[in-house]
This record gives sequence, C-alpha cells and structure tokens, in this order.
Amino acid sequence: MGSSPAVIAQAPLAPLYAAGFVTAFGAHSVAAGLGAQSGNIGLTLLNLGVLLAVYDVSEVFLKPVFGVLSDRVGAKPVIVGGLLGFAVLSLIGLWAADPLLLGLARLGQGAAASAFSPASSAMVARLTAGKSAGTVFGRYGSWKSLGYVIGPLLGAGLILAGGFALLFAVLSVLAAGTAVWVMAAVPHLAPLPRRRYTVLDLARQVSERSFLVPTLALAASMGAMGAAIGFLPALAVRDGLDPLAGTAAVSVLAVASVLVQPRIGRLRDRHRIGDAVGMRAGLLVTAAGAALLAIAPSPVTDFVAAAAIGTGVGAATPLGFAHLADATPPERMGRTMGSAELGRELGDAGGPLLLGGVATLAGLPLGLGVLALLVAAASIPTLRSRSVSSGLNQGGPRGSNSSSRGRMD
Repeated sequence: MGSSPAVIAQAPLAPLYAAGFVTAFGAHSVAAGLGAQSGNIGLTLLNLGVLLAVYDVSEVFLKPVFGVLSDRVGAKPVIVGGLLGFAVLSLIGLWAADPLLLGLARLGQGAAASAFSPASSAMVARLTAGKSAGTVFGRYGSWKSLGYVIGPLLGAGLILAGGFALLFAVLSVLAAGTAVWVMAAVPHLAPLPRRRYTVLDLARQVSERSFLVPTLALAASMGAMGAAIGFLPALAVRDGLDPLAGTAAVSVLAVASVLVQPRIGRLRDRHRIGDAVGMRAGLLVTAAGAALLAIAPSPVTDFVAAAAIGTGVGAATPLGFAHLADATPPERMGRTMGSAELGRELGDAGGPLLLGGVATLAGLPLGLGVLALLVAAASIPTLRSRSVSSGLNQGGPRGSNSSSRGRMD
C-alpha cells in the first residue's frame, strides 16, 4: 500500500538530497584522486582515461534501466538498494593499489549510482506533486553541486591521510548511512498502474518538446560544466597562474551553481520566471562564459567566465528537471528521469571530448568557441505554451500546477 497524501506532504526530502550528494561526491572525489595519484599507483594515461570513464559509461547504460525499474517496484527500494550496493562495492577500493580493483570499484560505484540517482529524482518529483518542483529541484541540484565542490578537496585530504583505502571506506560508510536514513525517513510510494507502451509510443514521447527541450538544456549545460571543470586548470596555467588558481576557478564555478539553483527554483514556483525563458537565459549565460574564455583569455576572465558558467548551469538545471516533473505522469516518472539523466551524462562526457578534440586540431580558443556556439544553439528550441498538450502528459497532468505552465514561453 502507498502512503496517504498527508504523509506524502510531510515527507522529509533531506535524505533524497543526501543521495544526490553521495553520487556527486563519490564520482568527483575518486576522479580527482585518480588524476593526482596516477603516477604513484602506476597508471598510464590510457589506464587513467579508462578508470575515469567507466563510472560514466555504466551510468549511460543503466540509468534508463533503473528508472524504469523504479516505476515498476517503487522508487524507495531502488534508492535503498542502490545506496547499499554503492556501500558494498566501494569496499573493493580498500585494495585500491591494484589498478584492476580500482577499475572494478569505480565500475561498481557507477552502476549503483545509476540506480539511486534517477530514482531519487523521481521520488522528489512525486513527493512534491508539482506544488514546489522548482524549489525542491533547486535544492536537490544544489546538494549535488556541493558534492562537485567538496569532492575533490575532501577526497584529496582523505587520500593524503590514509590513501585510497580511507577514501573508499568513507564513501562506503556515507552511502550506507544515507541508505538507512532513506529507509527510516522516506515513505514508500507504491508504483502506480501503467498502461503498456509500444516502441512507437516511446519514440513519440521522447521526441515531444516537453521532454526533448529540457533534456537538451540539461545535456548542454552539463557538457559546458564538464568541459570547464576539466579545462579551467589548464587555462589558468596557460594564462600565467598556478594549478591551484585553476582549482580555485573550478570552485567558483561550482559555488555559483550551488547558490543559484535554489534561488531560481523559488522564483519559478512564485511564477516570476518561466521554464522556457529561464532555461534559454541560463544556456546563453553559460555560452557567454565559454565565449569569454575563447575571445579574451586572462587571469581575470578565467574567474569571471567560471562564475558565468556556474550561474548559467545553476539556472537551467532546476528549471529543466522541474519542467520534466510537471510534464510527466507519475506512473512513469522514473523512466523520464532516467532518460533525462542519460542526456546529462552524454553531455558530461561529450563536452570535454568535443572541446579536447577541436582544441587538438585547431587550438583551445576555437574549441571554446565551438562549445559556446553549440550551447547557445541548444537554447533555440522552444517549449509549447501548455505542457498538458504534450504527449508526455497522456493520462493527464501530474498536478494542478501543470496547467499553469502557460507562462513558460
């Protein structure tokens, strides 16, 4: 049996925010540690690249699968199971001096995060029932961004104190503690009856503007963020700064995203900003930050551009997820969130690859310019004036707030 509406309305969201933090902190703390310690543990550049990629590769393939599973069995079991899996598989990292075991630990963490990340997004959406989707997704995204901020710093400190074994032990304890918190505090929402969907139905749904436009915005903003996080330290060195200044620029980007997301979410719920206008503005600000790095590189513009990119990503992200939450019937919220997060992962992987590939062939300024143009181009598609007209809303809007999305354009 599912929980009553009164219980749902009073359900704590903090454990779900913590789950979002775990996936971001786990991914970035280990990734930064691998880069810093690759020479000490005998990793070649190829091995390093593989170890960095396996986490994201497992997420690309598995997030949609676990999103569908959360619709079938309920989001809470998938979240708890994913967190416990993350805790257990992180223990492989206690023997992290072996690159093979490091790779297995990283692959296992990515697979487990593929379960609880989209399921947490779906649970947040169902618990809010459309009434404050902007605010809660702003906070959820802010906690994820906080994991991006402190992950590399705290991970480096833990590795310095006790090697990779200590880092993986802390990640295991953190994930297990969050699983217990979710188990104890978050109500179980029973899966809702769903009609059968054909492949044709799925193709139509994922091509509807109410899905495609916000997912494109999420992918483009994450691509720019991933590229900036990877290349800002190199840009800082090129502009005469030390690597520590590059790390500080990355922190500026992440802090800007942390601070902006909850504010944008509240503005949306107060009807002071529309989804389409806000996502478009966020993407254009992000593109402007990348263009600034391309056109006028300097120690000052490195930090200004980092703040702009973080602000733009912080604007587009909660609006994209909140729009998806409002436009999706509750019975397939998991599948939609899993597919949307797949788009983000592709952007996260594609942004750095695009920038690195173009920069190798024609120089870093041109690479940044191409990235800026593509992010700006992602702001061109528009949402329909009413999300309830979308194919994603077959079966009706998910809440009374859905029909108010006429303010989006």
